[in-house]
Order: sequence, then C-alpha cells, then structure tokens
Amino acid sequence: MDAHRRPLTDRTPALLAEGYAWLPNRMRDSTGSVVRTRLLGRPALAVRGPQAVRLFYDEGHVQRHGAVPAPVLDTLFGQGAVHTLDGDAHRVRKELFLPLLNPDRVAGLTEHVAAAWDEAVRTWSERPRVVLFDEAGLVLTRGVCAWAGIPPDAVDARSLARDLVAMVDGFATPGPRHLRARRARTRQETRTARLIEEVRTGARTAPADSVLEAVARHRDTPEHPLDTRTAAVELLNVLRPTAAVSWFVAFAAHALHRWPAHRERLRADDGAFATAFAHEVRRFYPFAPFLGGRTVTEVTWHGESVPARGLLLLDVYGHHHDEELWGDPYTFRPERFLDRSPGADELIPQGGGDPAHGHRCPGERITVGLLETLAVRLARLEYTVPEQDLRIPLRRVPTRPRSGFVVTGVRAP
Repeated sequence: MDAHRRPLTDRTPALLAEGYAWLPNRMRDSTGSVVRTRLLGRPALAVRGPQAVRLFYDEGHVQRHGAVPAPVLDTLFGQGAVHTLDGDAHRVRKELFLPLLNPDRVAGLTEHVAAAWDEAVRTWSERPRVVLFDEAGLVLTRGVCAWAGIPPDAVDARSLARDLVAMVDGFATPGPRHLRARRARTRQETRTARLIEEVRTGARTAPADSVLEAVARHRDTPEHPLDTRTAAVELLNVLRPTAAVSWFVAFAAHALHRWPAHRERLRADDGAFATAFAHEVRRFYPFAPFLGGRTVTEVTWHGESVPARGLLLLDVYGHHHDEELWGDPYTFRPERFLDRSPGADELIPQGGGDPAHGHRCPGERITVGLLETLAVRLARLEYTVPEQDLRIPLRRVPTRPRSGFVVTGVRAP
C-alpha cells in the first residue's frame, strides 16, 4: 500500500491536548523536518524550514479555499474573508489591504495608537492595578478606529475591544472561549454591516481616503461590490489583527520583566534595537502554532507524501525554535536581528513570502510598527510587577501570560 494511503489515527485530540508542542513533538520523534499525520479527518503532511515555507506558499500545490476549518472562519476570519481566496480573486481582494502597507499609513496608525496609549497611561496612575493585556486591547482598538475613520459615536470602543480580543482568543479551542468568540463575531459583524450600509446609503459620511470608505466602496469586479456582510468581515479584518497586538504587548512586558537589561536600550530611542526587539518578541513567544493549506495535487516532501485534497501544515512554532535555523532558539536575544533583517521565509509569525502577491499578512508592517512604538513606551513607564502567575502555558492556544501581566503603582514618564 502507498505510504500516504496507510490508515492513520486522527491526531486532533492530541493537538487539543498538547497545543503548541504537538507538531514540534512529532518532528522530534521523526527523522527530519517532515511528519505525516491525520488532522480533522484528513491526511496531512507537516513541514518546517525556509524551503518548506516556499512549498507551502506555492499555489500550484497548496490553496487556502477549503483549508480553513469552519470554526476558525466563524470566529477569527469570518466567512468569505480574503484568507479563504486563491489566485486572481485573492489578489483583487488583497488590493483593498495593500495600501495599508504605505509607510505614511503605518505611521498614521502608530500615531493614533500612541496617542491612545498616552491618554490611557494618565488614568492608570489613578488605579490600584492594571491588567496590561486588557488595557492594551482597548488602547489598540481606540487607535485603529480613529485611524480607520470610524466615527466615535458609531462604536463602543470598550465593547468592541472585548469582542475583537475574544475572536482571537477563542478561535483554536472548544468550549466557553470558542462560544464567546462566535457570539463576539456575530455581534460585531451585525454592527459593522450596519455601519457599512449607512455609509453606502449616505446616512453617514466616511472620511475621504479612510479605511472605512475604502471597504464600503470596494468591488471585487466592476459589476460586483462586496455584499454588506463580506464588507463588514473585511473591515473587522483590519480592526481585529490590530487589537491582537495586545498579545505581543503582554509578551513584550514579560520579556522586559525577565530580561530588564533591554529596557535601557529601548528607552534610549534606538530605532534599530526597537525593531530587533519587536522581531524577537514575535519569534520567541508563541502565537500561531501552525498554518494550514489544502493540497491541490499530491505533495511529496523529504520522502513523505500527502494526496490531493489533504492538508499541508507549516509548523510555525517549531520553525521559530529550530536550532538549525536560529542557533540558540530558546534564548531571547534581539541582537540576532541587528546584523541583518530576517529573510522572508525565516521569520514567519504572520506567514511567509511576499505580502503583495501571496498570503503573507499585509498588516505585518503595522504589527511591527505598533510593537516598536509600544515597547519603547512600555520601557519608559515606571511600574511595579506584583506577585502573580506569569507562566505562559503552551497547551493554551493562543497563549499569553496567565495573569494578563498585572502592574501596580504606574507612574507616567
């Protein structure tokens, strides 16, 4: 019997039990950087390494349509999102997001978020304790809404922030977190679709050249504007990833607490080090455990095969902690990114390849820019870290410090 046709036990329960360690553990038990397995009832091949990244993003072998499980679409991305498209349809839809890569647009968002952070810090000093993860989500949501042109009276920022974070927090788990994520998406898609419709009918005016206007007016073809619900999905796909930077803010605080020597260099406004620090936070700390695509042909990698309509899994967490690639992967060392910029297929927390033509997240520059700015502000902030549970459980996806990183005695710079 062909290797890829031998029956395999479905490993979905093991994934749910082991979280981020699931694929790295299987890789460690294998003889190389490839593992044949079964997930969600489908044969799967898990791969790792820069060459594997290029294979994963080759649309001749792998497509996204039909690969993203319904529970993930119903929480994280939304039905009909750009993440589910391939080929020309994907490239046309992605033209909606690519202008966000413009350095001026990234700088504009960063300025709005920085202003929201500075305003929030003034209130933190009056409070006995602050949960940094929660407050970062609110700051990021306020900043991105102002930048996107969403009228302040059209949204409750605190409720929206709570829902955006819930969508991310519950996409990869069964149980209460997943149910909260589903309810959050349904609630915010309804509210956002109403806002899109108001812009389209003239009941509201979107600022010229704003994200809100661009989404409301976007057409996949001259004859086909986005339906209101899909437009709402894509507007949320600008807001939600920005709010998700709260995970990296909590990780940055965790890193500064464990390795406080980095604080002085960030305080000195060393731009190159701030960028390196942001990259190392995104490499060292876990966010996406792996990425998945649907095979359109039989794919063979290092002697293992998966048939067409199977799954190809890119082991993101294992890739970022591969000793052959990083040398000392379990050492937090921002300096590794000072000598050179990371290659497109080396640092892949938001996908690999070219964002202009492939599936790499076009908002990656935004994530890096925001993390650079907020890491510097965090390093300059005076606070006390009380006793708390700062463990980062690898079984929880997406994970974060258990306590959310509590600070007390905040003193604004």
